[in-house]
Amino acid sequence: MLTSYDYTTAKIVDMAGVDVILVGDSASNVMAGNTTTLPITVEQMIYHATSVVKAVNRALVICDMPFGSYQVDRQEGVANAIRIMKESGCDALKIEGGKEIIDTIKGILDAGIPVMGHLGLTPQSINKFGTYAVRAVDTEEAEKLIADAKLLDKVGCFGIVLEKVPAALAAKVTSLVSCPTIGIGAGPGTDGQVLVVDDMLGKTQGFSPKFLRRYADLNQVMTDAIGNYVSDVKNSLFPNEKESY
Repeated sequence: MLTSYDYTTAKIVDMAGVDVILVGDSASNVMAGNTTTLPITVEQMIYHATSVVKAVNRALVICDMPFGSYQVDRQEGVANAIRIMKESGCDALKIEGGKEIIDTIKGILDAGIPVMGHLGLTPQSINKFGTYAVRAVDTEEAEKLIADAKLLDKVGCFGIVLEKVPAALAAKVTSLVSCPTIGIGAGPGTDGQVLVVDDMLGKTQGFSPKFLRRYADLNQVMTDAIGNYVSDVKNSLFPNEKESY
């Protein structure tokens, strides 16, 4: 599982063989330059998801429900979920939280919309946590996470993302639920893994959590290429005779 937010990237990710593409609310950070995921709107998520859906031929496309679109009450959550599905054409939605929003999740599921849960570090709750540190380290929070995972599984979520929790806890949760778990910073014991595509390709800089493996350094590749273009133009080397009509 990898994120994508635009047509061109999603087409490459899909062709490369990724099973699931997440149109994450991390677009707030990656695409818009915000410091948190909180500012992104339903309209903006629909825009990104629509672009991704157009590019994908085989992968499952999941769209995040952004902050504020489902926390108020069940009715508003279901209405926003239906709108995102109708206008974007995505296959499913991902929602952060457990017991506190379970009634809304039930409503969305009852509307015929597949839901993936998200537990552990839930970035939309950054103002509550105050930090992006590892979650569920203490016994009380770990027990709540287990209970929430069982609840999400029981009501019918088709998968659960476990973000930045101890590897042993993620493995335990995976063994206790019937739906697949997808880890990010949760060790190798989950059923699958997810990363932000711009992070794993090395486009982003200054973000190097322990769990992130960079598979390329596109920041340097792009910087060199653009620098060479600037140099060629300024030295009248581009376009040459073969590149002219």
